[in-house]
Amino acid sequence: MFDKARGRDYRWIGVVFLQGLQADEVIGLIDRSGASAAFDYLQLRDFGAPTTDAALENGYVYDHIPAGRTDHIIEHDGSPYALTYSRTYRYVSLLRWHPLESEAGPARPAPRRDDDIWAAPRSTRLAERTVTL
Repeated sequence: MFDKARGRDYRWIGVVFLQGLQADEVIGLIDRSGASAAFDYLQLRDFGAPTTDAALENGYVYDHIPAGRTDHIIEHDGSPYALTYSRTYRYVSLLRWHPLESEAGPARPAPRRDDDIWAAPRSTRLAERTVTL
């Protein structure tokens, strides 16, 4: 798993979260064509820095891949992505690893979302950073 391979110099960010019928379509894709097809499909929704900024702003940053008892977790070999899905709760989530703030430069605290059951406690969240291009 990536936790052991990359050490603790990163955290996972949420790239896309689908539920209901949209998730059913991706789960069907996994069943028909395998997880690689789902990775290829979902990675199209990763827009790089804007996706990272949105995840940091909204608090979708995790120390470990968030998963429940009914979840399947698939880490895509050779890539920074992980996929979780649950047929029981009808959702699919694509995550991507992101460097910790010490490697990303100066940071400011990310806002807290108390209503988000998947969000890590405030003390373990990665702070948002400003990027100048």
